[in-house]
Amino acid sequence: MTNTEFPAPQSGFVLTHFLVVSDQDRSREFYRSVFGAMVVLERDPVILKIANSWLILNVGGGPTDDKPTVTLAPPTDPDRASAFLNIKVADIAAAYAEWSANGAEFLTEQLDNLGRETRCYMRDPDGYLIEVGQYIPAAIETFKRFLAAAEKA
Repeated sequence: MTNTEFPAPQSGFVLTHFLVVSDQDRSREFYRSVFGAMVVLERDPVILKIANSWLILNVGGGPTDDKPTVTLAPPTDPDRASAFLNIKVADIAAAYAEWSANGAEFLTEQLDNLGRETRCYMRDPDGYLIEVGQYIPAAIETFKRFLAAAEKA
């Protein structure tokens, strides 16, 4: 990794994902072993490079000066979610097999979603939902047309 890849842009911005976890070591190892994440910082916080994105993992805590009314905590009910990670793959069957072999536990097999994609879900050690999906070729072509129209507007 070069210094220019670290999520500290000289201009513009980089979008990263921050998850509050109960055990940094356990969560770091999950993302490393299942997805092959590169560990940039071991803890406090854990910083991971995963594919073309960044993931920051840290324990929760009470309010701070910059967020005086906010308490950070991992999910308390894994069956209720307000956000989740969404991973798009080129080959969902291969990803499902590889990540299952690496310790991921999927909620179901890969299922068709309205003819636009095949997808399935897993959870990380704290219960965060992770969607894994593969678009079908027709959906990709439709998205390309919408993108082209949006770029012209």
